[in-house]
Amino acid sequence: MILGEFNNKGELIFEVGLIAADGDVLPVNGLLDTGFSDWLAIDNQDAESLGWLLINEPEQMKTARGLAQFNLYQGSVFIDGEEFTIPILGGDEIEDILLGVNWLRTKRLVADFPEGVLTLGRHSN
Repeated sequence: MILGEFNNKGELIFEVGLIAADGDVLPVNGLLDTGFSDWLAIDNQDAESLGWLLINEPEQMKTARGLAQFNLYQGSVFIDGEEFTIPILGGDEIEDILLGVNWLRTKRLVADFPEGVLTLGRHSN
């Protein structure tokens, strides 16, 4: 289980590790975006600097801000003690690393604002 924090806007922030093609792990803060249905979104420049494999050239997709172009990369991330190789959307001028709701298919989210508790981890059986 990883502990997260609520930022001053009440957004859900978790530290994850982005795994570069050379194996280096870069710890970053990711924002859990419940309106984003994929796994992870990152700026194209960051994806390229990590050496992630470009799978598809730009594809137009609908976002909350309208239509935008995204590349599809294959990359690896380290979350909750596990490494995942996943498809990653890369776009221009993406300010925050976005974690999508696909993570909630494999991880349990606990967000208790009054108690200040925010965790993302394995489902308990």
